[in-house]
Amino acid sequence: MELQEIVGSNVKLLRERRKLTLDAAAKLTGVSRSMLAQIEKGDVNPTISVLWKIANGYKVSFTSLMDSSAKESLLVRSEDITPLVEDEGKYWNYPIFSFQENRPFEIYRIEIEVGGFLPAQPHMAGTEEYITVFSGSVEISTAQETFQLAQGDSLRFRADTEHSYKNVGPATATLSMLIYYDKE
Repeated sequence: MELQEIVGSNVKLLRERRKLTLDAAAKLTGVSRSMLAQIEKGDVNPTISVLWKIANGYKVSFTSLMDSSAKESLLVRSEDITPLVEDEGKYWNYPIFSFQENRPFEIYRIEIEVGGFLPAQPHMAGTEEYITVFSGSVEISTAQETFQLAQGDSLRFRADTEHSYKNVGPATATLSMLIYYDKE
């Protein structure tokens, strides 16, 4: 099953479980009714920003929109991951492990091309991000601070405010991102 079909099915299931019309879901998420309908049908591949709006509106994790299995063991092969692409192909988000009720976190591999930038919307209250840079240099800005990270550096920050990621080096930056959701 293609990623956009999985996302569409999950978005529709979330809406139906909440007994929402498309109009009510649009008000809750800030995503237009027509876009939600297209996503639910699997007709479009939504942007990362749109998926975050839906996740925040429904108060679910980002990767729960992309989850297609809940097996005990899960081997994820790089070639099997469909990345989410932003900033005209300069920001690549590879969802690796999705949120589970008994595991309140999700893990991504991020690749940011030279000059790539992604502004991120605030996540749910209490959410934290844990970043480790494996190659390149990035600048991560939060509402309070800006951090310069190089290869081998790690950062934890509150992600329930606006934040951003920018490659400030001369080569592609590769990082690991863990998003932790506070159960409170």
